[in-house]
Amino acid sequence: MKEKIHPKFSQATVKCACGNSFVTGSTKGPELHVEVCAKCHPFFTGKQHMLDIQGRVDRFNKRYGVKPDAASATAEAAKSR
Repeated sequence: MKEKIHPKFSQATVKCACGNSFVTGSTKGPELHVEVCAKCHPFFTGKQHMLDIQGRVDRFNKRYGVKPDAASATAEAAKSR
């Protein structure tokens, strides 16, 4: 490795808008502020809203001309494998 080209790596305290804080390594600085962390992110808290998956499937089938019978037959064939 070349000398004197890498930033200094040190411990940093990360503070979230929800009030959570933790220590990690960083080259940015001694204190970082973030808006979302693992304690308040909807994906990790289980409050994530599922998208309209059925509407997406119907739109795909309509766009590419897949008939409902053919799509269900394909899905059943994939399950039996």
